[in-house]
Amino acid sequence: MTTAPGGPGPASATAPVGSCPYGGTTGAEGSPLPLLDQLDVFGEDFVRDPYPWLDALRDQAPVHRDATTGLWLVSRYEDIRRVLLDPEAFRPDNAQHAVTPLSVPALRLLARAGFRLRPALANNATESHAGLRRVVTRFFNAQRVAAAVPVIERVAGELLDAVRAELDGQGGSDLFGTFAHTLPCRVMMELLGIDGLAPATLVRWSDASLELFYGRPTPERQMELAALVGEFHQWLTSVVTDRTAPPDSFVGALARHRLPDGEPVDVATAVGACFFVFIAGQSTTGQLIATVLRGALAEPGLWRRAAHEEGLAEAWVEEVLRREPPVTTWRRVTAAPVELGGVRLPAGAELLLMLLGSGSDREVFDAPERMLPARENVRHHLSFGAGRHRCPGASLARTEAAVALRAAARRLPGLHLTPGAPLPPVLDLLSFRAPLEVRVSVAP
Repeated sequence: MTTAPGGPGPASATAPVGSCPYGGTTGAEGSPLPLLDQLDVFGEDFVRDPYPWLDALRDQAPVHRDATTGLWLVSRYEDIRRVLLDPEAFRPDNAQHAVTPLSVPALRLLARAGFRLRPALANNATESHAGLRRVVTRFFNAQRVAAAVPVIERVAGELLDAVRAELDGQGGSDLFGTFAHTLPCRVMMELLGIDGLAPATLVRWSDASLELFYGRPTPERQMELAALVGEFHQWLTSVVTDRTAPPDSFVGALARHRLPDGEPVDVATAVGACFFVFIAGQSTTGQLIATVLRGALAEPGLWRRAAHEEGLAEAWVEEVLRREPPVTTWRRVTAAPVELGGVRLPAGAELLLMLLGSGSDREVFDAPERMLPARENVRHHLSFGAGRHRCPGASLARTEAAVALRAAARRLPGLHLTPGAPLPPVLDLLSFRAPLEVRVSVAP
């Protein structure tokens, strides 16, 4: 299933997919690993239950070359943390490269739409990164997030009214489509002062962007997605170049920002920043909310407790982030030859940081397979990254997910996962994973 909600954003359509000059599949000692030769990070087995594979990677080959993608899979917590904290040795240049090479017709379609994204945030290793990041973090700081809680609660209430109507009229509902996927989009549009656009349109554009750049779409599907991504880019360009944007709005702040050389932010860089923020601010958070809700409904007794028990919703969100983060992997590239996890890597080696598996590293987390909201070191997870490229919207995402869980548990105390419902489809993009349905009904 490759229709997506999504996360920290796509990239240049012309960016090359990484490859490694080394053949074969080996572990830290250089010996063949036949079992891991069967690993397919897009395969149904891995997408449905990645944990056995991630455990095997950490135990047998903490830095493992994946022959299919050409990426070096880095799976141990300390190795991932080291990479994230050293962007000079492990550069973010490839963080948003297309996973599947785009066809010439798809590239032409994007070119006709003027699609061009310069490094701005997640993939930016230049001097401009720090200033652009400051612009973003001002709009997601603690004060603004606290002020946003009433907005989140109001929008959640409106959406949950619709869920209740579906439950009353049809006997069931899908919390992903009616609630989790829509809530962060509407909240973000209000916080950033975006109007004149249907939330469903922004969701559709974001989903298409993530599938095009992080999935394995066929050439035919690439054309469909490229058309939507082109529309998205054109709309963002119109927003960025609109001189009527209020000075205190996000777009207004970008327009006033100056780069290290004193020049104003160019349109392409501003669009790149908006591209990242608009997708990460709603799609990834929607995935997180869906996972939080489904897990809470499956955990005996937690749903009713989350409605009123102080701090439980926040603690549950943190455990979900540790064990089942929506952003499952992120990429880096080595700037020079380096040793990592006992493996010598050449310059230009493309790394895939297995964030999903780092939260289950037994060297860091006791009984990692168990969901324990009270665990003391739960916030030590790496699901929002670390260092200068840590997710600037982490606080807002946490807050939205906790408010969503608490609001849903209070308004719909008798809710449960629909008995006998088939397993939900799971998002299977390279860096994003979440249930695409949360089928629910109410106990008689």
